[in-house]
Amino acid sequence: MARKAGGTVHNSPVPTPRRAAKVLLTGFEPFGGETVNPSLLVAQALDGARVGGSTVVALGLPVAYAEATDGLLRAVDALDPHLVLGLGQAAGATGLRLERVALNCSDAAMPDNTGVVLRRQPVVAGGPAAYLATLPLARLLQVLRADGHPVGLSRDAGRYVCNHVYYRLLHHAAPLGLPGGFVHLPLLPAQAAGRPGLASLGLAQQVAAVRAGLEALCDAV
Repeated sequence: MARKAGGTVHNSPVPTPRRAAKVLLTGFEPFGGETVNPSLLVAQALDGARVGGSTVVALGLPVAYAEATDGLLRAVDALDPHLVLGLGQAAGATGLRLERVALNCSDAAMPDNTGVVLRRQPVVAGGPAAYLATLPLARLLQVLRADGHPVGLSRDAGRYVCNHVYYRLLHHAAPLGLPGGFVHLPLLPAQAAGRPGLASLGLAQQVAAVRAGLEALCDAV
């Protein structure tokens, strides 16, 4: 806006708008004979939510080594997010599992949803043996436990598609300085019904836990 001072018109500088901060939150489609996947449902429930001054952008990924990786990395480059959190399903988990390590190894007898089986294959040929999560997992663990959410640290993300995508994310994000992490979620009650010994957690509880985690992460990074 122009203003007068001593008869001279001065133009106030127009502030440059800051880039809107985004959090990329991913989940996977159903696999292994399941009709739902809590990771996808949680991501979809939080799509567009405001957390810690950032907007959540949800991305559904296929349970397919190549296609999931390609889709995730395209989204990272297009969105330029503040941080990336991947979600996956882990049958047998009693609560949220914060994955500390992504391994440079894909080795699972189960095929992905396109029929691909990878045994004893590096995720990235010549890449580091492993990457550590670049999100503050200790802080995340503390906050979620204080809020009463069932949560624990896990050694690594396994050898299936979740780990494959997690490793590629951290490999891609390292030179960008982009924080990234991965959390496995337990089954939903409907998935565990009739399967003795399998723990489960309701969808609303899972959504609340992930939202609280994102709030903590946005405040910390």
